[in-house]
Amino acid sequence: MYWYEEEVKQLEKTHLKDRADCGIIFYGSSSIRLWNNLRGDFSDLKVTNLGFGGATLAACVWFFERILSDYKPQALVVYAGDNDLGDGRNPEEIFIFFQQLMVKANLKFSDLPCYFISLKPSISRWQMADKFRYTNNLIESEIIKQNNNWKFIDVFKKMLDKSGKPNPAYYDHDGLHLSAEGYRLWTEIIKDRLIKSLPLINT
Repeated sequence: MYWYEEEVKQLEKTHLKDRADCGIIFYGSSSIRLWNNLRGDFSDLKVTNLGFGGATLAACVWFFERILSDYKPQALVVYAGDNDLGDGRNPEEIFIFFQQLMVKANLKFSDLPCYFISLKPSISRWQMADKFRYTNNLIESEIIKQNNNWKFIDVFKKMLDKSGKPNPAYYDHDGLHLSAEGYRLWTEIIKDRLIKSLPLINT
C-alpha cells in the first residue's frame, strides 16, 4: 500500500479544516478523485472529496481509519472495486473487502447513511463484464440481506447503450475514466437517491 502514501498524506493535509463540517463524504478511487466539479454538481449540498488515484477497495479498507479520522459526516458515498478486478482479483475477494469496509464504517460512524456506487461498465475492461456484474450482484445482495444503513446505487445499467454495451459518451478517451457527460449522469443518479433517502436533505 506504500504507493498510495503521497496522495493519502495530501488528503490528510487538504481537508484538515473541514472535518467537523464535511457534509457528505465521497470516498474511493479515481472516479471520485477526478470528480473536479463535485462541489458544483452537488451545489445544494455540502460535500467533501476523499478520493485517491488508483485506489482499490482493499486500499480503501486499509486507509479507512487514517483518511476518515475525526470526520463527522452526514453520509458516506463510496466508489471502489473497479481497480481490484483490473488488478486480477476475483469478485469474491472484492466482496470480502466490501464486508470489511462495512464493518469499519459501522464501527466508526454507527448507523450513518452509507451508499455504495456499483462498479461501472468501463469500455477498457468490458472483457470482464461478467465479473463486474457478479461483483455488483454480491454486494447488492449483501446490502439487501443486512437491511441496515447501507444502500446500493446502480450506475451500471444506465451507462449502457441500446445494444447493451458501455456508452462511449460517458467515458474519457481512455475508456476507463468518466467524461463530463458521465459525471452528469452520476450526479443525476446519486443525487436522486440521496434526496429520496436522506431526511437531512429532503426539502
